[in-house]
Amino acid sequence: MLADSAGDAAFATTLAKGLIVLEAFDAGTPLLGNMEIAVRTGIPRPTVARLTHTLAELGYLRFDPALSKYGVGPRALRMAHPLLADMPFRQLARPLMQDLAASVRGTVSIGLLDGPSVIYVETARSGDVGPHSPDIGMPIPVVRTAMGRAAASLLPPDEAELLARRIAAADRSAWERDGELYRAGLAQCAQRGFCTCFGDYMPSIHAVAAPLFRSSRLKRTFAINCGIPEFRLQPGQLEAEIGPRIRALAAAIRAMFHEADAAAAPRLRQSRNAR
Repeated sequence: MLADSAGDAAFATTLAKGLIVLEAFDAGTPLLGNMEIAVRTGIPRPTVARLTHTLAELGYLRFDPALSKYGVGPRALRMAHPLLADMPFRQLARPLMQDLAASVRGTVSIGLLDGPSVIYVETARSGDVGPHSPDIGMPIPVVRTAMGRAAASLLPPDEAELLARRIAAADRSAWERDGELYRAGLAQCAQRGFCTCFGDYMPSIHAVAAPLFRSSRLKRTFAINCGIPEFRLQPGQLEAEIGPRIRALAAAIRAMFHEADAAAAPRLRQSRNAR
């Protein structure tokens, strides 16, 4: 990312490094020391030390003096709220998602395409869903997941090809391993309206996903998936039953979204005219 912007005079490199530091944390390693962050980001340790100190002073990181490590601070949550609030269809969709999740004893989630990743923006689950418990803000790879393949299937051909090249450049081994399955998933979505994933991302979880919509107003691309522990599935059930159900759920959510979007349009125009 930093190398790609080296010739851009308007690019704020220090700000970019600070954001890269924030992205170094994940649920598996919620606390990191400066050296660990330096290894993960490729940013020199003295620079990391200045950035983590500044971010902690601002509340975006918190410092644990007993461990001499940092974790994400509560102020970071503020950054997510405006984005989530601009997706009101999530609340409309959630009761339907919960019904399906309870029915199949799995999880149902909506994801937002973000380059080579998909980020969960809404999720519903039944009681015991096994080792994979999706949550809002969690990223998963596009190339290895049904959700990612379904979202990518909504892209125009030129954007889809650009994304494929970006994925391959970021992780050549992942592309060589999963690239054929990725393209097969795009073809499945075009033919059937959903695609399947048999443990490609997590061996114990099988999933099916459907393209949701590509919002011209929000300029974002969404997909919806259903993940079920393998031991709960009968042979052929994912394709014959769960796939058509997630496709139907996607259609119902699209209808609700377009109704809500149409209702919001006059208020949005009035707000702009009043300025």
